[in-house]
Amino acid sequence: MRSPLLVVTNQQHDSHDTGSRHPECRPRTAAALAGLAVADLADAIIQRDSRPATPAELVTVHDATYLEGLQKFCASGGRALDPDTRVSGGSWETALNAAGAGLVAIETLDRGDAAAALVLARPPGHHALPDRGMGFCLFNNIAVAAAHLARRGERVLIVDWDVHHGNGTQEAFWNDDRVLFVSMHQYPHYPGTGAACETGGPDAPGLTINVPLPAGSSGDVYRTAFETLVGPTAAEFEPTWVLVSAGFDAHRDDPLADILLTAGDFADMTRLVRDLSPADGRLLLFLEGGYNLDALRKSVGATASVLCEGSFAPERASSGGPADDAGRAAVRSAIEARRIVTS
Repeated sequence: MRSPLLVVTNQQHDSHDTGSRHPECRPRTAAALAGLAVADLADAIIQRDSRPATPAELVTVHDATYLEGLQKFCASGGRALDPDTRVSGGSWETALNAAGAGLVAIETLDRGDAAAALVLARPPGHHALPDRGMGFCLFNNIAVAAAHLARRGERVLIVDWDVHHGNGTQEAFWNDDRVLFVSMHQYPHYPGTGAACETGGPDAPGLTINVPLPAGSSGDVYRTAFETLVGPTAAEFEPTWVLVSAGFDAHRDDPLADILLTAGDFADMTRLVRDLSPADGRLLLFLEGGYNLDALRKSVGATASVLCEGSFAPERASSGGPADDAGRAAVRSAIEARRIVTS
């Protein structure tokens, strides 16, 4: 019997119009949901609709002045928030539902309906800073969920495998010893942060871990990072919840980056984060990037299949990338950076 998987989406509340040529577009959600269908997981899926996050829930991460300004900006009809990030008149309500989707997932997992959840909502969130949106992101969806959990006494591990550094999430928990944040990302690349020496504030030394990887790295490097750094650190931290910024833009076919992962690699990483989660589950994955729709469909399907104990495997895992030696050196540098601040 396959394991149930909770899927929460804000597709029914999506009025976030980014324009006809923007890579972060409505068809992304449809492609992600199509991944569940092609993986033949209908009998294992428990689907729930999102709800809007409340102001009280948002201010655990975001400044009230930013929230007020963004609401007014969207109400005025919206336009470019920055060179990458566009909003429309419907973006405010859509973003509220994206931030609330993770909270619905937590409420449902708390009831024991499933051990793992997949939040397929847009806009993504991990670049959103406390005081401004950027990088296609308006609210930091995963940070809102993590802050909610931390406030009730949970120890939260956040693994960010999006190809871009999760700068907003890092800033939200930089000095918070309740949250261990790990980001594996292409570097140098947008947004320019995420060097190995960025390891957390004075009250949380070593609880921010950055693994900056060169273009041309394959799945072998990510598996090395899990084996030698992420896994041992998580075991030491003993999280009660594991949250994942599951961006799929590190896929080799994605137009916005140059990492060489496949759907098989995302399946492998899903198994690895599942092994880091508590015995009673409490694993929650959030859709972040992923801008080639076919790659997104396959990668979400492979990820969900692992969570359901399925067998969907559209692509083999990658290995032998041209930058793998440099990538493994980057992993060693991240290990050393953490050792320096924790010894």
